[in-house]
Amino acid sequence: MRSSVPARIGSWIIALLVGLVYGVAGTVAHAYEIGWFPLGLILAVVGSAALLLAVRLLTSDRWATLATGAGMMISTLVFSGSGPGGSVVVPQTGLAVFWTFAVPILVALAVAWPDRMRTAV
Repeated sequence: MRSSVPARIGSWIIALLVGLVYGVAGTVAHAYEIGWFPLGLILAVVGSAALLLAVRLLTSDRWATLATGAGMMISTLVFSGSGPGGSVVVPQTGLAVFWTFAVPILVALAVAWPDRMRTAV
């Protein structure tokens, strides 16, 4: 059964907002390290992948997954630049570059993943 158009658009907007929140959290937390171990980056990537997977599996809607991923990518892009005062949230480090590339790759994988077909027995 297909949802109504306003309900689908509303779910896409909510997915975008949730993606924005996860993107901001991952962008801010990715630089946290315990000694040499990049704990923040690992948690950010795992959390983002889990969110995209949950949206894809629970909604069965590629557009909702894409909206979630777009929110993540927008917040990563916004926080990667320098602010009006010249401050930088994401400095040019290896962890930051990995995070910047990991988000679109995760989104592409989640959106492009094939649909599960249920067969009647």
